[in-house]
Amino acid sequence: MSTESPSGTVQFLTFHLDKETYAFDIQKVKEVIDVTKITKVPRMPDYLLGAINLRGAVVPVIQLCRKFGLPAGEKTVDTCIIIVETDLSGETISLGVIVDSIREVLTLEKNLIEPTPRIGMRINTGYIKGIGKKGNDFIILLDINRLMSEEAALKNAETVSEG
Repeated sequence: MSTESPSGTVQFLTFHLDKETYAFDIQKVKEVIDVTKITKVPRMPDYLLGAINLRGAVVPVIQLCRKFGLPAGEKTVDTCIIIVETDLSGETISLGVIVDSIREVLTLEKNLIEPTPRIGMRINTGYIKGIGKKGNDFIILLDINRLMSEEAALKNAETVSEG
């Protein structure tokens, strides 16, 4: 599931996309930054916006709304980039993920995390770790490694930026 504490709780950074709440395992989150200048990389999927310079490192940036086929929200003062670490082809890379807003760091008891529901259709839900429950609200828990594992686009973006 996720990195657990000895008490059986798991921490997540929650955020909003298109009025829904999603979360990344806090262990994968390096930092949260304001949206900055993004250099476009040609011939990339529409959700791969380009790359940013993060203290001298080239970091690819994706817009998660586009990746999920959701309408991209308007940029507001709350729009930010979550810098996460993901494993891609056996290599750990930093990745920027644009989200509508950050909500909170949430600690969930393991028993409040339900497995990913089976939809019964051929829809890829492999990137969903589970569904967290907080009161009457559901939080979609994302696995950033699985979300990007099938994508060669990030590797291509790094190759272009190194050349």
